[in-house]
Amino acid sequence: MKILATNIRMLRQQNNWSQEDIARKLGISIPAFSKIETGITDVNLSRIEQIANIFGVPVVKLLATEDDNIQEEPQQLLIDAVKKKIIDREDEINILQRKVIVLYEELRKRHSSVLV
Repeated sequence: MKILATNIRMLRQQNNWSQEDIARKLGISIPAFSKIETGITDVNLSRIEQIANIFGVPVVKLLATEDDNIQEEPQQLLIDAVKKKIIDREDEINILQRKVIVLYEELRKRHSSVLV
């Protein structure tokens, strides 16, 4: 778990993301993510996959030590970068969709109060 925790912290810092950013993407509290990143909490496979998807890396990269010397193909690196951008854009779209729903509800309330 310490290797996993170290790799997660390294990837988070490389992306200039805060613990809050990742916790939000995972739908957990900052202290819960902090425990993952420090190796205090054991992480199940589905959570590891979720974290790998956020960073746009294969699960094996989260579990690999420097000694494993995993060489990734340049094409795979490009695919991973594109996946990461897509995930980020999907998050932005979800936020915008929520805002549209809220605005629609406000307009609907105003319209019904005008008719009364």
